[in-house]
Amino acid sequence: MSDTDELTFKEMCARFDVTPRTLRYYEYIELLQPRKEGRTRFYTPREIARMTLILRGRRFGFSLEEIRQWLEIYDKKGDREQYEVWIDMANRQLETLSTQLQETEAAIKDLRNLRDETAEILRRMD
Repeated sequence: MSDTDELTFKEMCARFDVTPRTLRYYEYIELLQPRKEGRTRFYTPREIARMTLILRGRRFGFSLEEIRQWLEIYDKKGDREQYEVWIDMANRQLETLSTQLQETEAAIKDLRNLRDETAEILRRMD
């Protein structure tokens, strides 16, 4: 691997639009393990791919612990096991997101109704 395949700490933050604090935290909880030369960190293609998966997982609503455990499966058991676990995790999260969507839609409907009722009361006061 050449140095051009790696990103520095600053480049990693810029590429993924994360703060230095976030990147350091992901290292602290062992989601990422950059190569180090002295105090300088270098992120290999493996770490870049992991960061992509971490951010995608966060976007889908998974906790960092769930993501960490899922990434660990690849290291210990390989692709097939990781894919099988991913399908189970995705199914559970899809159910959770569907429930949240229904609750949000109901809240929006209730809020609109209350707003409209209040606006009608205000109109009658004139």
